[in-house]
This record gives sequence, structure tokens and C-alpha cells, in this order.
Amino acid sequence: MAESVSGLDPMILLLLALVLDAYLGDARFLFKFTGHPVEWMGLLIGFLDAKLNREKRSDVDRAIRGALVVVFVGGLAGGVGWAVAWVSLTNPWGWFIELFGIMALLAGRSLYDHVKAVAVGLEDNLEAGRRAVRHIVGRDPSTLDEHGVARGAIESAAENFCDGVVAPVFWYVLFGFPGLCVYKAVNTMDSMIGYRSERYRAFGMTAARLDDVLNIFPARLAGIFIVIASVFVPTASPKGAFAAMMRDAAKHGSMNAGWTEAPMAGALGLALAGPRKYGDTVVDGAWMGDGKARVTARDIRRALYLYAAANLVNAAFAASLTVVRIGMPT
Repeated sequence: MAESVSGLDPMILLLLALVLDAYLGDARFLFKFTGHPVEWMGLLIGFLDAKLNREKRSDVDRAIRGALVVVFVGGLAGGVGWAVAWVSLTNPWGWFIELFGIMALLAGRSLYDHVKAVAVGLEDNLEAGRRAVRHIVGRDPSTLDEHGVARGAIESAAENFCDGVVAPVFWYVLFGFPGLCVYKAVNTMDSMIGYRSERYRAFGMTAARLDDVLNIFPARLAGIFIVIASVFVPTASPKGAFAAMMRDAAKHGSMNAGWTEAPMAGALGLALAGPRKYGDTVVDGAWMGDGKARVTARDIRRALYLYAAANLVNAAFAASLTVVRIGMPT
């Protein structure tokens, strides 16, 4: 990544974006008239899904079309990212655009707020907790009891710590704003079409597999950050976090989710994941951690404390890279 004419190194922009995200969240008010970048991606993906993913087509046809959607959307996102980075590098005030773009594509604060809403809801009544958790889990929460709702919220905090924070930072550090945009496009496609349902099993296969690949290193890095963060959380166990990650992460049905859910569970003395139901399908998943499965709203708040500390570790890691980069001779 080159230095911009404004004198602001791209890594400085990343640090500023992390600070602003922690304070403002995804700052949708900044995109009130233009629409949020993730919404643009979602509208495009939804349009292509409706046009290309039709039931009358064969699985092979749908798989090819799904792969072309990934190439098109990912390429478009990368092109837009390159254009924004070029403006940032060649115009004295262009870095503002990139700064707001980075902030919009991070999800650290918004995830915190969504998970906190589940805790607040559960402390009121079960139905309020179910309504709140519906926004952050992929399964139907109407059949979940208090403990299932609480586990779902903590699992979402752990898994999306990678998807919404660590992975975006990882790909920005490696490839700048274009890398961040491509990652976010793939991750959004995975969240919309990367399901194993009859409709998306073929069409969303490429999106799901590519999302897995792009998260291999960030997920494991995020797990390490959670272990480190547990050192600074009074109610967490660093030893338990590390032991659970090394023992249970690879048992998860997802090649990446276990690397954040397991240390979160081990640090807090919980049991996460396990068997779960998606529609009419029951998934006999392995448990992450060997603690209590009867999780409560109080445990969600403990998880949020650990999540916030892990975000600080991630920011410290980015800051250390910034110091090294700025100190390198040009």
C-alpha cells in the first residue's frame, strides 16, 4: 500500500476507522441519501439470485451461474475498491472517502449492539430475547428456550468477530481497500446464498466455499485474539480458552467457526454449538467447550466483555503493524 498525497498512510486510515466504528458503529446516518455499501451489495446479489437461480434449471447449470455471480460481484467490488483507493491516493481529501468506506465495512460496534439487545431482551422476557436474536442467527429462534437464545447470541458474537472485524482488517492489511471490498462482497454473498438448502446448495456453492477459504487465516487469528483477550477479563480463563480451541475447534461443522466459538466457550466456562435445528433439519454438531450449556443473559454480558477486549487486541495488533510499517525505510 502506497502513501497518499495527503500524508495519511492507509494503515492510519485503518486505525481511525476502527476507532470510529467503535464509537459510531456502521454509521448508517452517513449513507442516508446514498444507501449503505452492504445494502448495495445485497440488492445486486438479490437481483442476480432472482434472475439466475431458477428451480427449472439443473444443479450443474445453477452451480455455473452461481460461480459467475461470485466472479462478477467480487470483480465489481474490487473495481470499486480500487477506484476509491486511487482517489484516496491521488487527491488531498480523497482519503475521507476511503476512511468512511472502511468504517462502513467493519461491523465491530453493530455486532456488539445486536448481541447486547439479546441480553436486554432476555432480561425482560423470552419472547423479547427471541425477537432480538432473530437478527443475528440463521435458525428459527421461535423454538429456542432461554438458554438456546443466549447460546445463539454468544455464538454469533464469536463467529462474527472474525467475519465482521478480524477478516476485514486482515484483507485490508494485505491488499488495501480493494481487498476489503472483495472480502465483504464474498462474505455478503455467503450470508445470502451460501446455504445448503435445496434452493442454494448448487447456486451458492462457490460463494460458500470461497468464504471458507478467505476466512481460514483470519478465523485462527481471531481465536488467538480471544485467548489473549481472556487474560484481561476477570471472569475469563486464558487456559480454558486455549485448551478448548486446541481440543474442539476442528470438531465444528464449519471449518472456521469453531476457532472462535471454542475459545469463547472455554474462556467463559460454557458449552456452545452442539446439536441444533435449522427448519426441519437437525444438525448433530459437536459441543465447543465442556462447561455449562444452560447459558443465561448474564453470560451474554460476560461474552460481550470478552468480545470488547478481543476487539482491543485486534486494534493493538493493527497498531503494531502500523508502527512497523511507518518505521520501515522508504
